[in-house]
Amino acid sequence: MNLVLVWAAPMLVSAALGVIFVVAVSNAYNFPRLHKSGAIQPVPSAQDALWPSVGVLVPARNEAESIGATINLLLQQKYPHMQLIVLDDQSDDNTAHVARTAAGCAPNFRLLCGQPLPPGWMGKNWACSQLAAACGADILLFTDADVQWEAGAVQAVVDAMQRSKADLLSVWPTQTTISWGERLTVPLMALAVLGYLPIQLAQDFYHPLAAAANGQCMAFRRTAYDQIGGHTSVRGAVVEDVRLAQRIKQHSLQLRMADGNRLLRCRMYSGWQAAFDGYAKNILAGHGNHPALLLLSTLFHWAVFVWPWLWVAAGANWLLPGWPLWPLTLLGLGVGARAVTAAATHQRAGDALLMPVSVLMMTLIALRALWWRRRFGGVIWKGRILRDA
Repeated sequence: MNLVLVWAAPMLVSAALGVIFVVAVSNAYNFPRLHKSGAIQPVPSAQDALWPSVGVLVPARNEAESIGATINLLLQQKYPHMQLIVLDDQSDDNTAHVARTAAGCAPNFRLLCGQPLPPGWMGKNWACSQLAAACGADILLFTDADVQWEAGAVQAVVDAMQRSKADLLSVWPTQTTISWGERLTVPLMALAVLGYLPIQLAQDFYHPLAAAANGQCMAFRRTAYDQIGGHTSVRGAVVEDVRLAQRIKQHSLQLRMADGNRLLRCRMYSGWQAAFDGYAKNILAGHGNHPALLLLSTLFHWAVFVWPWLWVAAGANWLLPGWPLWPLTLLGLGVGARAVTAAATHQRAGDALLMPVSVLMMTLIALRALWWRRRFGGVIWKGRILRDA
């Protein structure tokens, strides 16, 4: 029995890391990307009518530092039939003033004043629902206030949407990371997307659990958005992006995903504290709001990304076979998967060597989320207590 246990742990970790590495390499090669050539190609004026109208919808709460630059970049887009609508979600800073100043007299810009948050709604979901109600475009393109749009990026998103026949196209912007807190946490999003979910499964398998999305950029066909009930159908969800993607699949509609390929950029969090709180906001909801599942996930990541390092360091003293080749192989698979997904999304591949530190940080983040849940009944974000429905 002891011999079985001795062999079981490394075999299970080997199988898990092998699958993660293969999926990461496959996705790095096959994951759709926005086409830069399509982005810089001008839209012929004679064919303007062939392009669907687009409403770029930006919810903004306390975004005075970033909203001005975002509006400037979006208003420089050359896409025809584009309307930009920003909703000031009862900000405590001068978000509205900065937005008006940045937009100037642009005829295709509107600024909405957000209504008070109704019971049972998450703030962002309520803001997006108001934005959708104010827009009559063929495509509703929801984007966060801190996403930067390079020249032609809106056209590239629509082009990808048209080519893939997507009812929902979710784009992962290229993430800008500066502080160590950001570098050790933010790229894990790419590892989760590229390493854990084969793109063919996410896009073509019918089951809603095989769905992923990024709320930083989600483009819906208006008909599909209305069919799934829009943000009203996920009014109480913290991870509304994933829930919306699941509803697209539930209604037999087409979910498609793409990498922003530097046409869209975003600095999700500025500094360690913001990254810590931001991930703490989402991590429990991302595990279905099941604390036990979050704890199991944390143990799994310690097993596959930390334990091989400990095995290498322990030398031949552990009662495990195959040292040093076996633990070094496991270590290489873990670092390799992290490095491959980083390179594929224009991150620092060398930071993969710090994966054990990243796991430690995510463990602290998970504990923060569990404490918030116990103390406040939900998580805290931008001065609000969020209780996922």
